[in-house]
Amino acid sequence: MLVTHGPSGALAAKRATDTIPIVLGAIGEAVAIRAVEGLARPGGNVTGLSFFVSELSAKRLEVLKEALPRLSRVGVLLKRDNPANMAVLKAMEHTAQALKIQLQPVEVREPADIEVAVSALVKGHAGAMAVHEEAMLVAHAKRIADLAARHQLPTVGFIEYARAGGLLAYGVNFSDLWRRAAVFVDKILKGARPADLPVEQASKYELVINLKTAKALGLTIPPSLLQRADQVIE
Repeated sequence: MLVTHGPSGALAAKRATDTIPIVLGAIGEAVAIRAVEGLARPGGNVTGLSFFVSELSAKRLEVLKEALPRLSRVGVLLKRDNPANMAVLKAMEHTAQALKIQLQPVEVREPADIEVAVSALVKGHAGAMAVHEEAMLVAHAKRIADLAARHQLPTVGFIEYARAGGLLAYGVNFSDLWRRAAVFVDKILKGARPADLPVEQASKYELVINLKTAKALGLTIPPSLLQRADQVIE
């Protein structure tokens, strides 16, 4: 059996075999990127857990705008080869237009590109930055948060990002998804076919606010946003 994380890993595993069972540990837009044929009927040898990353990314812009009402330009940090990027940017652009925000997407190929990308956003006068939850960026959450702090750049991203020092986060709890992935592994090892196991959609979303970071940036988070937070880091 193969257990994957993120779009790149899932698609690489699917290309490698159509017989060995594949469990998606945590992947955005499983149907849109064609990791599975459908959620209820995944088909073939792939099943697991997914979430609507495009909707999450759009919601993050709303959270940023509520925290920073005067915000007009947001940088978006993306991994270049993530197949979900098109859906993510389309959803963000629609929300950005409604919020009167201009987006500034910057893609990176590898960890060495991160510092250059953040610097480019700062030079482009981005008032804040949104970080997409791709495996490589998740792995370097602390580094990205430290760079944002150095440039006094407010940011929003996935839950682990806020815990690593980012200002805001809105997203799924990856730890919960991985626990559910173990259930899929257990069922398949006991004889279930991946094609018969519907893909599970993440149903719980969390808002995390890092007040320690807000204080360092000289920002006051609106009480209405604080009241909705699932976790406040002080």
